[in-house]
Amino acid sequence: MNRILFIIILAQFFCTSVWFAGNAVMTEMAIAKNLDDQFVVYLTSAVQFGFIIGTLVFAALAFADRHSPSIVFLFSAILSALFNMFITISWVTGNDILICRFLTGFFLAGIYPVGMKIAADYFEKGLGKSLGFLVGALVLGTAFPHLIKALSLQKSWEYVSYTTSGLSIVGGGILFYGVKDGPYRKKLGKIQFAALGNVFRIPLLRKYAFGYFGHMWELYTFWTFVPLMLSQKLNSLDYNYSLLSFSIIGFGALACFISGILSNWLSGHRIALIAVTVSGACCLFFPLFFCYASNELYIAFLLFWGVFVVADSPMFSSLLAANAPAELRGSTLTLVNSIGFLITILSIQFTGQMLKHLPFYYVWTILAIGPVFAVLQLVNRSNKLKL
Repeated sequence: MNRILFIIILAQFFCTSVWFAGNAVMTEMAIAKNLDDQFVVYLTSAVQFGFIIGTLVFAALAFADRHSPSIVFLFSAILSALFNMFITISWVTGNDILICRFLTGFFLAGIYPVGMKIAADYFEKGLGKSLGFLVGALVLGTAFPHLIKALSLQKSWEYVSYTTSGLSIVGGGILFYGVKDGPYRKKLGKIQFAALGNVFRIPLLRKYAFGYFGHMWELYTFWTFVPLMLSQKLNSLDYNYSLLSFSIIGFGALACFISGILSNWLSGHRIALIAVTVSGACCLFFPLFFCYASNELYIAFLLFWGVFVVADSPMFSSLLAANAPAELRGSTLTLVNSIGFLITILSIQFTGQMLKHLPFYYVWTILAIGPVFAVLQLVNRSNKLKL
């Protein structure tokens, strides 16, 4: 079983490296293709929107429940890699890039939630630990393009796309050949639209889904704007912004690993509550650190925030998987992911607009809306909302 988990983690890490590949080279790509400063907001939202549409299609057609998840994962990895690489073509610019990023996100829907479904099919017991490592792999994959850029300063920006696309294809291949259908997998005979629509009537699943939605309001907006948070405060060529961005996002992987291990002794509910409370406090304290902290203390604060902003993610995923019907587990995770990523688009776009109208250091307090909402869901014992 340890071998299976290692392969799933490695494949998830390789394949999700295409997620932020465009963001990592945004400045260089903008210069090469004559793009405006606001393009980073549209670029990130295009991937997220593609992921949303992809998850809706994958959930509605129940691909991962009707067919072998490993096959779905492989084809998704190959196609997301191809569209990720297409942005390097000389005549691809502006709207063409957004379409490519949209399609990259669309096929990421067959990677991230399907990877969680595969893990759930193998590790019915100790799922929190398994998903802790799996989400940690996603976080590391998300941060990895920043590291590639930091280590390849003498190479063109296209190098990041080539590398991440290659990793995605390798990741799909190793999972397909190394991981077969899990022992706890239940194949769905036909699509059950009504059953899938009723999953939110399950009280505990609804509680953790809503908590996850609050968490998502903060997470990807923070990740998207980490380079901007650094450049606005440090404003110096003495710092390697790509390496710092990788560290701030990538440290979250360690938090996911630790929270997964801690779930053997503490409830996932408690771990999620602690993490989302701390990350919400970071949103509120940002102006203080931005205005008054030294550069070194400010970097330490962002590293701390990067740890807690994602530590609750594997806990929410494991709690959702544990409370979803076994025969609809893959589709339920995919559907909840879809709604969560729709929230990230709203948050990213809203934050981008607020940057035009509010002082920079106040904008990030708005992200606290999500964690506060998540905390209210987690402490609500009755949760009698009817849908």
